[in-house]
Amino acid sequence: MSNADIERYLNNRQKEIDGAALYLALAESEKQPQLAEVYRRLAASEEKHAKGWEKKLEKLNAQVPPRKPSWRAQTMIWLAKRFGPQFVLPTITSNEKMDSNAYDGQPESEAKEFARDEKSHARMLSMASSASGGLPGGSVAQMEGRHRGGGGNALRAAVLGANDGLVSILSLVMGVAGATNENSAVLIAALAGLLAGAGSMALGEWLSVQSSRELYENQIKIEAEEIAESPEEEQEELSLIYQSKGLPADRARELAAHMMADKDSILDTLAREELGIDPEELGGSAYEAAFTSFFLFAVGAIFPIFPFLLWTGSTAIYLSLAISGVGLFIIGAAITLMTGRSILFSGTRQVVVGLIAAALTFGIGKLIGVSLA
Repeated sequence: MSNADIERYLNNRQKEIDGAALYLALAESEKQPQLAEVYRRLAASEEKHAKGWEKKLEKLNAQVPPRKPSWRAQTMIWLAKRFGPQFVLPTITSNEKMDSNAYDGQPESEAKEFARDEKSHARMLSMASSASGGLPGGSVAQMEGRHRGGGGNALRAAVLGANDGLVSILSLVMGVAGATNENSAVLIAALAGLLAGAGSMALGEWLSVQSSRELYENQIKIEAEEIAESPEEEQEELSLIYQSKGLPADRARELAAHMMADKDSILDTLAREELGIDPEELGGSAYEAAFTSFFLFAVGAIFPIFPFLLWTGSTAIYLSLAISGVGLFIIGAAITLMTGRSILFSGTRQVVVGLIAAALTFGIGKLIGVSLA
């Protein structure tokens, strides 16, 4: 065995350690006991995989370092505990899919076995991350009842929202600074851009979420009318849905009949199963989404604006670029939570792209300022 094989085993082991720690954190944060139990089982599977790679390393007399989740896993665990499992679940699902593909091409029998397990994990997580609603009776064990009711990657939206605010306002600030030496003009333009950009994002998000809520409410109303008018047809539809998920026909019909008999929850069940809507959430709060979009954009915009509040001229420009560069690097580092790339690569790329945009607008502003003068 070569050093490259040992390094590969160590990397495989670390991924499994990260997965086990993440699933345990999800289990601790999950309010639904059935889903929490699923996460614990996934954690046990990842733990089994980690031990498998440790045995391979021990046979080679390789030094096995103490178990410790990576910084990326620790960050995701903190976010899950702070904001709940649904905040990070889409990102974890995406990473799980990438990790399952990472085993492709590895010759060991363990790799083939673990790859099958990881692909199964990714499918189950995809079901879990696509909705925030509950799990219907007979399909809990297989996670068959979680369907899209709102979804979306909140972590991704947060990072991109802050990035939009930083890059757009940095470009605006540099453009105005290139055209004029008046600090007040730069501040006025920057603050106006912040309010306009954040307000536009907030309004757009409010309209999007509110429109979805109204659509969902209308669909649920129609579904309630269909239940009242044609209960047999709705029961048959529910049976077909369960059959499409792999349940035997007799078991699917039995489960559908059981669910239809529960008059208090059948509308909720059909809304989730047939329409993919969580009646309790209806896609989330429009006002909360609007406020979050406004706040994230404003946070990013503060980086390039702050120096002009305390300094003037070239000093303010250089400090704005420097502070914005730090902010861009942080955003690039946050993106690695979703992509798995190195912090240095993603952070540097984000800084380069952002500063290129700032340089272009500064140059254009300079040309405009000279021509007007």
